[in-house]
Amino acid sequence: MPTLTGFMDDHIGLGSGSRNIKPANALMLRCTEFDENGKPILMSGEFKKTELGTKYSLLPRDLRKIDSSVLPHIMVRPTAILINLLHLRCLIKHNRVLIFDSYGSSQTHAQSLFVYDLQGKLQQKASPLVGNLPYEFRALEAVLQSVTTALESELDNVRKPVVRVLQELEEDIDRDKLRHLLIYSKKLTSFEQKARLVRDAIDDLLEADDDLAAMYLTEKANGHEREEDNHEDVELLLESYHKVADEIVQVASALVSAIRNTEEIVRAILDANRNSLMLLELKVSIGTMGISVGMFVAALYGMNLENFIEETNWGFWGVSGFSFVISMIACVYGLRQLRKVQRLRMRPSSTTKSDRYMLRLTSSAEKEDGSRSLGEAVKAVKNADRMKKWGEVQRAWKDVGTGVRNAHGRG
Repeated sequence: MPTLTGFMDDHIGLGSGSRNIKPANALMLRCTEFDENGKPILMSGEFKKTELGTKYSLLPRDLRKIDSSVLPHIMVRPTAILINLLHLRCLIKHNRVLIFDSYGSSQTHAQSLFVYDLQGKLQQKASPLVGNLPYEFRALEAVLQSVTTALESELDNVRKPVVRVLQELEEDIDRDKLRHLLIYSKKLTSFEQKARLVRDAIDDLLEADDDLAAMYLTEKANGHEREEDNHEDVELLLESYHKVADEIVQVASALVSAIRNTEEIVRAILDANRNSLMLLELKVSIGTMGISVGMFVAALYGMNLENFIEETNWGFWGVSGFSFVISMIACVYGLRQLRKVQRLRMRPSSTTKSDRYMLRLTSSAEKEDGSRSLGEAVKAVKNADRMKKWGEVQRAWKDVGTGVRNAHGRG
């Protein structure tokens, strides 16, 4: 079986799962800043939250979602785009990008790749490779690409051991394999929820037309305001990565469903084995009961009381045969009762005569109703109404006659 390195960690969260979140009341933030040409102008510089809020027109709650929140967010503000996705926390302006460094992060490799890719995208001006995307959209694409790449890599690391364990369980159900499956199931469930939150964050942004139009920061800085329904470029960009995130979520959901189905099948197999063991125990108990019945006769003769059978030549064989016969009768009776208990039926095994008669009447009535035409059914209803009225008239005449007779009797 594969080792469980990385799967038995209990500190996996819904967000990045690997960075230590600072307290919400921390006053300093450490960040790296890139200019409009993609060159770093500040490396790991520390700023006060109040200074950042004043400089970039941000509210304290915005900085709190970036600094201490573990849930994915993509927030659009009048002059900036705030992103908190997995291992990345960024602030995007029309000519600046701030990457907030995570204290105690274990995603240094992914962050290094993101910084390298971000510099490459920001240094590319309008070209056939990037099209006419403005500065903020190139930075946004670098962030989404890094996030989806990290999700795909993590999915690949989780999927391989899960598929291997599921294939091994098809051949043999082992306790260690079930323990590994439980650990992988927890890891996969956490990953699915994390990928689902990333997809939902992109989906929420796609549903807000005003936020999509407000993401054109370069045009806004030049004095041009976009209409709410004019945001095709950023919508296409977000939809492409939304499809990638949705595909990752679907694959993770399929793996989770496969694990759930396997667990149900394993549970059913274990229940069947447990029932087989219980059935074997009952059979042994029935056999022991039959032998005990036969030994009861031997116990009676073990009291050394005088009787006429001990003086005969057939006494031993007769008593032995009688004991064997009653033992077999007791065993056969017990096994038959056990077989009746084993049978599972959807209806009672025995019905009375009245029940069978009612069943026959019901089935014949259903057959007649099924074969009766609509005209005949209407005619039968009319006849029933006539008979009902005739019965009411007869009862009325009967009541009148009874009243007349009573009157004569009193007279």
